[in-house]
Amino acid sequence: MGRSRRTIPEELLLLALDPATGTTAQPQSLDLGLAGAQLVELALAGRIAPDGDRIAVVLPRPTGDPTLDHALELLRRRGSPVRAVNWIGGPRLGLRQTYLSHLERCGMVSAVTGQMCGVLPTTRYQATETAISREIRARLDSAIRTGVPPDPRTAALAALAHAIGLGKHLYPGNEGRSSRSRLRDLIRHDPMGGLVAHAVMDVQNGVAAQPRRAPAGGSRKPAGLRSAVAEPAGMPAQSRRPGMIRATAVR
Repeated sequence: MGRSRRTIPEELLLLALDPATGTTAQPQSLDLGLAGAQLVELALAGRIAPDGDRIAVVLPRPTGDPTLDHALELLRRRGSPVRAVNWIGGPRLGLRQTYLSHLERCGMVSAVTGQMCGVLPTTRYQATETAISREIRARLDSAIRTGVPPDPRTAALAALAHAIGLGKHLYPGNEGRSSRSRLRDLIRHDPMGGLVAHAVMDVQNGVAAQPRRAPAGGSRKPAGLRSAVAEPAGMPAQSRRPGMIRATAVR
């Protein structure tokens, strides 16, 4: 995989990064979104494919992206297709920090250290390549405004942005209500993105214990093809500011 193209996890993280505060919106659900974005990126690279509500490795060859290749190897070691909801709901300690550090090395963000309450060390990340963030946002805005079916990458990014609750960050208030609705509707344009986005929302809603049943008399249909009406679960209030990242231990 060429590194000239930004991956969907990187774009999702840049979307979530607040340019004014250097914090990330929806920090807990963002971790789930990044895990899901890796699946979409691997699917676009031809390494995995959906199998109902499961993910199957179809080509174990490395992509050249160390973080994606680590996820691909973990999937390969499973030996059989894994439910998307179980994969996304698994432990992903340090995934957000891994991508933030990568973006810092690429010069897209810069780390700013500080303290919370004068005691706890923290690190915020300020976007340095704001033109890139604007371009990502412009793709979403165009898909929402024109109604033209977006390319698979933009459709998947929109689906994940909706799934983790970024809509209220990108299009706030009553004036952004119609844009949030159209962002949600973009989920139908990419089956893999839809499958992963629904899995992210299921994890947030605690729906991970039982696999969905196939319709009576028919074959199992990927979860990403269901009607996109679900809203992401509300995240519990945090004791610290949203997106604040500890330099010593990022969860």
